[in-house]
Amino acid sequence: MSEDYRHDQNDWDYPPRQNRGSRYRDEVFSKRVRAGRRTYFFDVKTTRSGEDFFIVITESKRVDQRHEKHKIFVYKEDFVKFMKGLHEAMEDVRTERLPDYEFYGYPSVDFPEHEDEDE
Repeated sequence: MSEDYRHDQNDWDYPPRQNRGSRYRDEVFSKRVRAGRRTYFFDVKTTRSGEDFFIVITESKRVDQRHEKHKIFVYKEDFVKFMKGLHEAMEDVRTERLPDYEFYGYPSVDFPEHEDEDE
């Protein structure tokens, strides 16, 4: 595990990794979220040109004696659609599948309407 992720602060308050000539040279921001046996990483990375950015979401879970990782890449042109889809799926679980479960800290999100948005 990287030294950058060893903190005693809240999981949402981690600083970005430093450019130290490592394989993370293109990473400009990182958040770690511990969730039981899983850890999620939200990393903002630069493109090879250094002029654009994208997000990598990594799920890491311990399986036997190793860590299994799965990654999703989200590009800026897909941010709104990705967030809306995730929010819609979460709302379905919250309101239709588990209406009696108390989702502590669940955020309120309002997405503004956009004229040329396709579903």
